[in-house]
Amino acid sequence: MAFRLPNGSTFDFAETYSDDVTITAISNANPAVASATAHGFVAGDIVVVSSGWVKLTGRAFKVGTVTTDTFQLLGVNTTSTQSYPAGTSAGTAKSVDEWVNIPQITEVASSGGEQQFYQFGFLEEDEDRQIPTTKSPSTLTLTVADDPSQPYVPVVEAADELKEERIQRLNLVNGDVILYNSIASITNTPSLTRNQIMVRTITLAQQGRVTRYKAA
Repeated sequence: MAFRLPNGSTFDFAETYSDDVTITAISNANPAVASATAHGFVAGDIVVVSSGWVKLTGRAFKVGTVTTDTFQLLGVNTTSTQSYPAGTSAGTAKSVDEWVNIPQITEVASSGGEQQFYQFGFLEEDEDRQIPTTKSPSTLTLTVADDPSQPYVPVVEAADELKEERIQRLNLVNGDVILYNSIASITNTPSLTRNQIMVRTITLAQQGRVTRYKAA
């Protein structure tokens, strides 16, 4: 049994990226291995992937073992050729070059991600059945103290303006890391409630399944 408080966790936002690297193929393996000539990534880099495998597109991963022309995508098992058909995995990847920290977060809320179901019944049955279908879109909402001097503010505002996908990194106090890839938006003006600090809201519309890494 284990439990912990989130107190002390930090949140980073991708500021700049490397150029796109062409992936010629991704292996059906655990973890998956991407082939990319002279990719330049190093172990520990955080990359976002675009691939013919839709289940990988828009997801962020940590790079594992590398060679000159290959790199591991830690945290993803692509051994199923049903989900990851061989010969259709080519795409691109790029790594985060610089991060900017988002401090003074007063609240974090998540929504969506609920399992949806298709409900049906046969004529001769007295009770309906249901089978799982898709999950609803997930959103992470950060409430932050209004502080225009913070370096992250122009970065998030620019991402909002361009509607660009950016990676976010949540660093938990126990050393675990959770990676998101989202389209960010931020409120233009702070809240104005008497006797409460002024805050702004950053909304992160997730574009791929999150990836979690346990502390080493």
